[in-house]
Amino acid sequence: MELTTELLNKWMAAFAKKIEANKAYLSDLDTPIGDGDHGNNMARGMVAVEDALNAKKPADLTSALKLVAMSLISKVGGASGPLYGTAFLEMAKLSAKETDLAKLTEAALLGIKKRGGAEPGDKTMVDVWSVVVPALAKGELTEEVIQKAVERTKPMQAKKGRASYLGERSIGHLDPGSVSSGYLFSALLEVEG
Repeated sequence: MELTTELLNKWMAAFAKKIEANKAYLSDLDTPIGDGDHGNNMARGMVAVEDALNAKKPADLTSALKLVAMSLISKVGGASGPLYGTAFLEMAKLSAKETDLAKLTEAALLGIKKRGGAEPGDKTMVDVWSVVVPALAKGELTEEVIQKAVERTKPMQAKKGRASYLGERSIGHLDPGSVSSGYLFSALLEVEG
């Protein structure tokens, strides 16, 4: 599937709606293992993304992706801003010569892993991205694939980020960044049809 500026706009609008609708839930998930602010941070970031896209109306995909990245980096606190921002920045870099969404999200995943130093099994958003990105490349991305990837973070012990300080007490909680990443890809499924 090809990522266009129009599709990106629809995708970000759908993602913003999901974040807004679930911001309290995301913050609740973040309370026992983090700062308790993931939902509010992401909501603030997505308002900034929508405002920027609507105000600047970028003419090309690269500019649009950069705008998304910068909005997230500047408005989302904690680790999530830099990680989501890096994902969209890596997509922006590649988008000048590549618009295939599978290849763009592969670049985004590599950027997230490099930026956060996380691998699958560390109980981070990488656990969702590393399942979803190959499924997207194979044309096998479904809501079920996304939800299973998110649920798989619950029994994991966190090895990165604030949750890692809790050691075994991080087990039994969903990773908030994985849940918001799940919303990102669910939003994509909604708009691509």
